[in-house]
Formats: sequence, structure tokens, C-alpha cells
Amino acid sequence: MQQRYPIPDVAEGSWHEGELEVQKSRFITRVGYAATVEAVQQLIDAARRDHPDASHHCSAFIAGAPDEQNAIGFADDGEPGGTAGRPMYQVLAGSGLGRIAAVVIRYFGGTRLGTGGLARAYSKALAQTLETLPRVEFIPRLTLVLTTDFALEHELRRWAEEHDATIAAADHDARGVTLSIAWPADREPHLDALEVRLRGRLGIVDAATTNA
Repeated sequence: MQQRYPIPDVAEGSWHEGELEVQKSRFITRVGYAATVEAVQQLIDAARRDHPDASHHCSAFIAGAPDEQNAIGFADDGEPGGTAGRPMYQVLAGSGLGRIAAVVIRYFGGTRLGTGGLARAYSKALAQTLETLPRVEFIPRLTLVLTTDFALEHELRRWAEEHDATIAAADHDARGVTLSIAWPADREPHLDALEVRLRGRLGIVDAATTNA
């Protein structure tokens, strides 16, 4: 079963920001919510737009669960290879956070930091910003599509609420009500028990669609 995990509690299109100075170089870190690679690019584009005179805009992301292996990436943006993006990614991978992207904007201060110094600076800039990042629990969900009689709709909704599930859609027709329920993927729905609760008036349209 898919497990819950923390994500940035930051509105899409916005970010949490921190700043670090190392030998007169400024490192401005932005961290945002990113469920897609497109959202990552939007965060990078905003950083470039807001700080066009910066020396570098280095980035790293995990656009999925913390153990995501495909929708991940990092970029040094002109810094020596392996001194910025990869250290940033390692910080993200060690944080346990998912659906997250980070951009570190560097204004060069005139003093060269060396490869080791750069890696430490980018890592510290991101790690320091993550310390104050607001977080919320992400709950992977499955879509359950269930039907019942009009008279039992309230009981079906109450059952969903009792199990931390939400109603994504409701359709009514002459036969009764159809509810699309966003069900926590780390819990069994126990539909047999629900059918007893609804006195045998339960119809199962779809019980296995991932919505994570």
C-alpha cells in the first residue's frame, strides 16, 4: 500500500524562502510544492525572472513520493559539475519530503569557494531553509465509486467521513446516488462491512483506481 508522507505546505505557484551568506556570496533558496516536472520549471522560471542578475540558478526536485526514482532531477546551472544540483538533491532525498522542488539563487561575492566549499554552501543553504519549511501530510488516495439508494446517501457519506475519505463527486439519477470517494490508499475500505451497514443496498462501480 502507498504510504503517507510530508510535503511542502506551500500553495502552488508560491514558495518558501531563506537566505545564507558565505564569504560575501548570497545564496537565496526557494522551496515549493511540485507534483510535476512542469511545476518545477515554473519555480525555476520565476527565480530567473525575479533575479535576472544572479550568477546561477541551481535546482533539484523530487516530483513524487520521497522514494520516487523517475520524476527527479538536479542542475548546476554553470557551477562546476556536481557542486550544486547534486548536493541539493541529496539534501532533498534525505529530508523524507516528497513533491518538492528547490532553487538556490547565487549572487557571486568575489571570493571563489572551491568545489568542496560550493557543495557545502549549496547543501547548507537548502538544509537551512528546509528547517523552517511549513509541512503537511500528503495522503495517497484511491478512487472508490459506490452507489446506493437516496435514503442511504447520508449513511454512505458518514461512513466516508469516519474513515478520513472525501467525496470527489456525487451524481443522482432515477436509480439512486453514485459517489466518487477519494479513499486513503494505506487503508482497506472493508466494503463487505459497508454493505451490511447499508442493508445490502451497496453497488461497487470502481474500487481500484489510483489517485496518488
